[in-house]
Amino acid sequence: MKLNYLLALVPVAIALDYLSVNPVLVFVVSALAVIPLAGIMGKATENLASYLGPTVGGLLNATFGNAPEIIISMMALSKGLVDVVKAAITGSLIGNLLLSLGLAIVFAGTRNKRTTFNKTSASVSAGLLMVAGAALIVPALFHHTSRGMTEAETFDLSLFVAIILLIIYVLNLVFTLVTDRNLFQEEPGKEDTENGSTAEESEWSRNMASGVLLAVTITLAIVSGILTDALEPAIDMIGLTPVFAGVIVLAMVGNFSDILISIRFSLNNKMDLAFESITSASTQVALLVTPVLVLGGFVMGQPMNLLFTQFEVAAIVMAVLIVSHVSSDGECYWIEGVMLLGVYLILAVGFFFLPA
Repeated sequence: MKLNYLLALVPVAIALDYLSVNPVLVFVVSALAVIPLAGIMGKATENLASYLGPTVGGLLNATFGNAPEIIISMMALSKGLVDVVKAAITGSLIGNLLLSLGLAIVFAGTRNKRTTFNKTSASVSAGLLMVAGAALIVPALFHHTSRGMTEAETFDLSLFVAIILLIIYVLNLVFTLVTDRNLFQEEPGKEDTENGSTAEESEWSRNMASGVLLAVTITLAIVSGILTDALEPAIDMIGLTPVFAGVIVLAMVGNFSDILISIRFSLNNKMDLAFESITSASTQVALLVTPVLVLGGFVMGQPMNLLFTQFEVAAIVMAVLIVSHVSSDGECYWIEGVMLLGVYLILAVGFFFLPA
C-alpha cells in the first residue's frame, strides 16, 4: 500500500514529458510511476477473477499477470526498439528465475532453515522452461549453422516457433486449470484461506474491479509510452548499451511488483505460493509474452525475430538449468537463494560489459 504513494508521479511524468526536460529524469519518474500501476492492476485482476470462477479467473490472472510488461514492450516495439524488447524478455526470464526466486528463498530462510514447495508444479514449470529454452536456441542455431539464411527466413522461422509456443501455453492452461488442477493443490481450498486471498478477493465489486482495471490499463499505456520515448535518449546519455538497458533496467521495472509479491509470500511462510508465482510468471513470459510480441511486431510492421545473442541464450539456458536443479527435490535452503543471486549478479556484470 505504501507504494501507492508513487501514483503521484503519474501526473509528474506526464508534465515532465510535456516540458521535454532531461530524458533521464523523465525515464526514472515514469519507471517509478509504473510500479504502483502494476500492483493495482494485479489487485483488480484478482478481485475480478473471483467473480468468474476458477477456470476463467485463472485465465484472466494469467493474461493480465504480465500485462504491464506486454504494454511496455509493445510501446517500445512500436518505436523500433527491437533489440531492447528482446533484451527485456531475456531480463524478465533470468530476473524471475534468479533474482526473484533467489530473494524469496533467502527471505524464507530467515524464518525457517528448510522450506518446501510443490514438486509437481516445479517439475511441470521446469519442463515448460526447457521448451522455451529450446525455442530460443533453434533460431540462433539455424542462423549460425545455415549459411545464407536471410532475415525474412529468420522471421518466418520465429513466427512458426511463436505460434507453437502459444499453443503449448494454451494447452498448459487446460492442464493446470481444468484437467489436472488437483495435482497443483496439496490441500484444496486451504491455500486461499491461509493467505487471506478470499477476503481480499471480495473487497471490490465486479463493476469496481472492471472499472479500475480499465482505468489502470489506459494510464499504464500512457505512462509506458512516456517511458519508452525517454528510454533511448536516456540510455545514450547514461552510456548504457541497449542490451543492458533491456535485460536489467526495463525488465526490473516490469517485474518489480512480482518481486515484492514473491518476497511477501516467502516471509509469510508460503514458499509454495512464492515458487508458483515466480515460475508461472517465467513460463508466461516465455510462452505468452514472447509470442505475443512476435505476432504484435508483425502486425505493427516492426518484425521481431527470436534470434537472440549467444550470451542471452546462454544466460537463459543457464538460469533454467540451475533453477531446475534447485527445485528438483521440492525443498530449499537459504544458501541456495544466495547461489541464485550470485549467478544473477555475475550475468548482470557480463551484460554490462557486453559490447553494443
